[in-house]
Amino acid sequence: MASVVVFWLPATARSVTLTVVNSHWHLVLALMFAFAAAPLSAAELFDLIIRHGRVADGTGNPAFFADVAVKDGRIAALGKIRGETRMEIDAAGLTIAPGFIDVHTHAEEIDELPLAENFLRMGVTTLVLGNCGSSALDVGDFFRRLEATNISPNVATLIGHGTVRGKAMGGSFMRPPTGEELDQMKSMVEQAMKDGAVGLSTGLIYLPGAFAKTEEIVELAKVAARYDGIYASHMRSESDEIFQALDEVFRIAREAKIRAEVSHIKLAGKSNWGQTAKVIAAIEQARAQGLDITQDQYVYTASSTGISQLVPEKYREDGRFTNNLADHEQKARMVAEMKENLKKGGRDNYAYAVIASCKHDPSLNGLNLVEVAKRKRGADSLDDQIEQILDLLAKGGASAIFHGIDEDDLQRFLRHPNTMFASDSGMRKFQDGVPHPRGYGNNARVLARYVRELRLLQLEDAIRRMTSLPASTYRLKDRGEVREGAWADLVVFDPATIQDRATFNDPHHYATGFAWVLVNGVPVVKGDEHTGARPGKVLRHRL
Repeated sequence: MASVVVFWLPATARSVTLTVVNSHWHLVLALMFAFAAAPLSAAELFDLIIRHGRVADGTGNPAFFADVAVKDGRIAALGKIRGETRMEIDAAGLTIAPGFIDVHTHAEEIDELPLAENFLRMGVTTLVLGNCGSSALDVGDFFRRLEATNISPNVATLIGHGTVRGKAMGGSFMRPPTGEELDQMKSMVEQAMKDGAVGLSTGLIYLPGAFAKTEEIVELAKVAARYDGIYASHMRSESDEIFQALDEVFRIAREAKIRAEVSHIKLAGKSNWGQTAKVIAAIEQARAQGLDITQDQYVYTASSTGISQLVPEKYREDGRFTNNLADHEQKARMVAEMKENLKKGGRDNYAYAVIASCKHDPSLNGLNLVEVAKRKRGADSLDDQIEQILDLLAKGGASAIFHGIDEDDLQRFLRHPNTMFASDSGMRKFQDGVPHPRGYGNNARVLARYVRELRLLQLEDAIRRMTSLPASTYRLKDRGEVREGAWADLVVFDPATIQDRATFNDPHHYATGFAWVLVNGVPVVKGDEHTGARPGKVLRHRL
């Protein structure tokens, strides 16, 4: 005969239903007392709980109110959390989001400036290095050095095509590589991918990449593709030949069967403005044909690079610049081409180019090239400007800011759902030179100007473009989302007050509005100040 008995166990706050058969009551009683005597399970102890915040989880879905618990560097719980914690943050009135991922940086100096303050104080917790064809050659050694140094942000890297080409071909670039040289380049790319690079980058306006044929890049991209890498390209043109440059990116993606990223998408030069719809249509057509093409963008109407780019590559190849400068006929041809390129860009002088950093003459920092010519030569004719450019280059060069992007074009690219936001910046030494403000403010500017002020983007979508979209595109596992199991790279900020402070004339100002920035669960920014912590990890890409 069977009986059904329900026991209430206060120690566990549960009821237990038992079916008792025949004379087995003594077993039931023993079991009952065992349950009753069992201690309460200890409440889980977290390292950190962020309470009362509004979570924009990185997916683009509507934000929601929730607590976020962190344990052992990862997000351990999300929702209404009752566990105990070693540290608690009250995020009432604030937004909690994944740490921002900057897929286009030139932060190779991070071993010298491991706090990466300019990035972390605008919410960037992960940096992708090795862009525009320039990277560490030995990725494995570079990563080991970073791990020995200890760094504040997470770091991933691409392997630079220009770097491997320079190593394999020496100083002679205005030719295709020999079979042996190409094999060396492929071997270097493969080793970098094995060591954890996330893909291959090119800088096709720079030496030595400018002279590389498409076929060469395809062969190297095939190597990266075997390891599920991405191909990120500073294309051959962002101005009058942009559509041919895009076609080359598409061809490489198609033939190498690789994902491709158009770096810092823009239309440079007034004569090229207004073609954003055609550029976007070309990318969308490529995607419709089965290619994975995405793009990144910094949200400023000026670029920045070395003034050497004002001089055609062929006059600088293999260290020939000095000889060409001394050769009257070669110099005349060089000057003529510089004038023609200026005209193609719809300009009649170099006032659009402002010196950011001139190591051999810091007094020139902040002056445009017309002003530099006037100061150094006493005259500012176009010929004087060109002579001054050549003189600066002969003495070691300088970096400059180039104003030449239309705000309307910028906003049209910004609205596209596949556009990520990336700074194209290196490490910033505070008060050193007059650098591009993007290195201090790019991500904050997206949220302040284009979300809050102009309302061109929803907050959740802007965050998606800086978090889960770059994480999935660059295969950064367990990054870019607020979810259980993901690494606890988190930003806590006030959407109403977040602000970029850096300007072109006065760039050395950190972004503000970040109450907290966490990397792998450790606070690195508190109240807009760096804590000095270095919890960053090297992110090695693996299949």
